[in-house]
Amino acid sequence: MPKILLKRSSSLIRIGAKSVIALLLPMVLGLPLAHSAQRSGESIVKEVCASCHTRGEKGAPVIGNKAAWEKRRAQGLSSLSQHALDGIRNMPSHGGSAGLSSADLERAITFMVNKSGGNWVEPVNKEAPPAARSGEQIVKAKCVECHVSGKDGAPKIGDRDAWVGRVRKGLDAVIASGIHGRGSMPARGGLADLSDAEMRAAVIYMFNESTAPAKK
Repeated sequence: MPKILLKRSSSLIRIGAKSVIALLLPMVLGLPLAHSAQRSGESIVKEVCASCHTRGEKGAPVIGNKAAWEKRRAQGLSSLSQHALDGIRNMPSHGGSAGLSSADLERAITFMVNKSGGNWVEPVNKEAPPAARSGEQIVKAKCVECHVSGKDGAPKIGDRDAWVGRVRKGLDAVIASGIHGRGSMPARGGLADLSDAEMRAAVIYMFNESTAPAKK
């Protein structure tokens, strides 16, 4: 029976073929990024968003209201910025300011989230993104908060059965759960600036750490 392999440094992790592992595979509107990169989230909020988000006008979540923003924070930055671009409920597209780009909106949303109990990293210029973080870096920086103790049912790093069971359903499904959030785990594991590729690297790192032969 053929095997499916995941590479871990010099060793290979083997999974039965029935598990069938599939690897997970902006349009920028408004002002050019070269201009938007010069505007901070705070300045955009003061110029555009504050008119509704400081008074709660038309049902807008008030900046500083942790309960209101917690629900939105769990959706992740990608989802919130898309809502702002398209418009949602009483909020018009682009927050009512046609000149705002997707990058502008992301920075504004991040500023409001952080003023309301969040701890997101303000997005950088997408034309010059930072180097991708390794799976190990991401796991040690964030994922260990739940995946070491098994908090809220998170599969523990080192629990081979738990991780093999999940990957048998498809690696892409596990990664998608991390990206979109599942149960008590927020979207992108609580790291709004985590890319899909970085989430994939983090999942594979935890899988490999949990299924590697014990060191002698």
